[in-house]
Amino acid sequence: MSILVTRPSPSGEQLVSRLTALGRVAYHAPLIDFSPGSQLEHVPGLIAALRQDDLVFALSQHAVRYAHASMQRSGQGWPDTLRYFAIGRTTALRLHTISGRDVEFPPPPEISEALLQLPALQNVAGRRALLLRGNGGRELLAETLEQRGATVTLCECYQRSPIHYNGAEQSAHWQRQQISTLVITSGEMLQQLYDLVPEHDRLAWLLQCRLIIVSERLAGLAQKLGWQDIRIAESADNDALIRALQ
Repeated sequence: MSILVTRPSPSGEQLVSRLTALGRVAYHAPLIDFSPGSQLEHVPGLIAALRQDDLVFALSQHAVRYAHASMQRSGQGWPDTLRYFAIGRTTALRLHTISGRDVEFPPPPEISEALLQLPALQNVAGRRALLLRGNGGRELLAETLEQRGATVTLCECYQRSPIHYNGAEQSAHWQRQQISTLVITSGEMLQQLYDLVPEHDRLAWLLQCRLIIVSERLAGLAQKLGWQDIRIAESADNDALIRALQ
């Protein structure tokens, strides 16, 4: 039986390649694509305006990639006077690699609730916090930091946009490929896949598939939509997803 990986490029292709090397049959069908965000050009100015010990949050690898490109275009580096945080290990490693700065991150799961439990974020009153993120998404991190007394600025570094498929044709194709396991890394993509597949195929095939997801919150959404065979990976990186697929 086959695995359908829906996470975006290039992580999706990388996961499929690794699964294939392990002898698994896997296919890649990304559900979303990325483009520069409406506030990307403001990143260098927002970084420069921060004071010593103010906070910078990278909420995804994509935010790091786009924000760093904007910083490079301006000829600006990442100041060593700021505190840097990331939603998870992979994002933290990427930010550390491109900036040379220490980046704090929580243990799995890679969710806002875990990030907010870090000791360094318990007393942030009077600090400025810059959140580098995509369009939309949850507001829990920003709202909680504000409740703790920080001044929060949101910066849309990139935009997510759905990749459109013909639902009936794509569903039939996936069934011919004997897809029985789905890898989904966001609620947005889970809902998109659910809506894409026609109702008959949804009941007869999609909801019968094993679902590999990355958080309890996502598991709750999956259960509401009708999935029963659900496994939660310890994080959203490919290493954790491969372990969950074994």
